[in-house]
Amino acid sequence: MLAAALRRTAELAVTAIGVSVLTFLMIRLIPGDAVQVVLGANVEVTPVQIAALRAQLGLDQSMPAQYLAWLGRALHGDLGTSLWTGRPVLEEILPRAGVTAELTVLALLLAAVLAIPLGCLMATARRRWADYAIRILSIAGITMPSFWLGTLLLYGVAALAPDAQVLGWVPFREDPWGNLQRAALPVAALALPVLASLARVVRASMAEAMRQDYIRTARAKGLPRRTVVLVHALRNALLPFLTSFGIMAGYLFGGSVVIEQVFALPGLGRLMVGAIAERNYPLVQAGILLATLTFVAVNAGIDLLYAVVDPRIRRA
Repeated sequence: MLAAALRRTAELAVTAIGVSVLTFLMIRLIPGDAVQVVLGANVEVTPVQIAALRAQLGLDQSMPAQYLAWLGRALHGDLGTSLWTGRPVLEEILPRAGVTAELTVLALLLAAVLAIPLGCLMATARRRWADYAIRILSIAGITMPSFWLGTLLLYGVAALAPDAQVLGWVPFREDPWGNLQRAALPVAALALPVLASLARVVRASMAEAMRQDYIRTARAKGLPRRTVVLVHALRNALLPFLTSFGIMAGYLFGGSVVIEQVFALPGLGRLMVGAIAERNYPLVQAGILLATLTFVAVNAGIDLLYAVVDPRIRRA
């Protein structure tokens, strides 16, 4: 376990460096000039002032020099300052990241809690009405975009409960009930496609597990059906589920960008969209790096869970 953890930590560091290089290059290849965006249409700005601002932002250096300077500061915990506000980018990112993290975590938990029993039900009730009904619903859930589902939920709540507070955001520490009330619809819109996908993964892996010899042996021993399904089959069917669960964490982050627009949420996705439009290089780099590290760390944790679920992996 320790060797696996150290190996995943090294992979995390390499991934972080690779993502930082790609982000650095892609942001600077976007058409436009950050200095011109910051200065706007101010015709009184002289070329000397433009050159001074470029030097202040470090844009007068070569790209390798700019990247190495940024990387050196980042290794000391300084991810730069926003071009628009002059504040450290972490002060702008962390409050917004909290909103996106809450939506993502709640959506993942909701999808996982419902996907496992639904997948088991589909696998144990194959070719019955319950299997067909849940499969149809899961296909519908996969094909429905989150933003469209979110819009439908907004219209439905507006028609049934016009006084419900469903737009905007209230921090949990200030108003727990108001926070959960505003998070309910975006979480549902994010969770449904993930729930449908995870339920199908559980169904397929459970159906495969139920055909194995050890399941027939467990049945021959007279073990209760619940024990055979939940203890023997489900444990061996969880590995594909965990893999898909880790991938869905990244999917939810991408989906949250649109959901935050639909429900007017001050999340990290909206912040990144505005920062890209403004050519706010330090903010974009820090935001993408933080999101990528979180995604890689989640998948590293999933890899370590493999050894907990399946002892054979620990011995490999």
